[in-house]
Amino acid sequence: MNGHPGGEAHTRYLIELSFLPPGSRWLDMGAGDGSALAILEDAGFVPVGIDLTPRSGRVTAGDFLHTPYESGSFDGVLSQCSFYVSADVPGALNEAARLLRKGGKLVFSDVTEDVVALLSQVRAAGFAVRHLEDLTEQWREYYLEALWREDVSCLAMSKKVSYVLFVCERM
Repeated sequence: MNGHPGGEAHTRYLIELSFLPPGSRWLDMGAGDGSALAILEDAGFVPVGIDLTPRSGRVTAGDFLHTPYESGSFDGVLSQCSFYVSADVPGALNEAARLLRKGGKLVFSDVTEDVVALLSQVRAAGFAVRHLEDLTEQWREYYLEALWREDVSCLAMSKKVSYVLFVCERM
């Protein structure tokens, strides 16, 4: 079982949607076991990962709501099933905006109880939405498998949620 719906193929899809060139510097917010870092590195990017409870030596221990990185130090930020569980989605979006250079890309997929409110939070953080997909059906399949296996990764606290993919540009 992967730590998020769609596994490696979904991670690759998010990265491709950024249209960032090889050599770009990326931060994975909520990097967990560092699997996305390996994918980024294999694609020619320079990856960094942060997580409260890293499950790999490649991932830095720390709070992605308050990172130690300088403003504007990344070209891309990736997050999968992390903003929602942080319990501070606006804070996570604001930190991502701070970390990205102007024109940098935030690509994330996550559960949300209110897509319209999330869209407003994304815009309030200083992003323009370049792509948005509803992947709720894919998430439901993942959710049922996670319940069966008793894996609590990327599970929502509410019964009525959507699973969405965003590609955003830092304005």
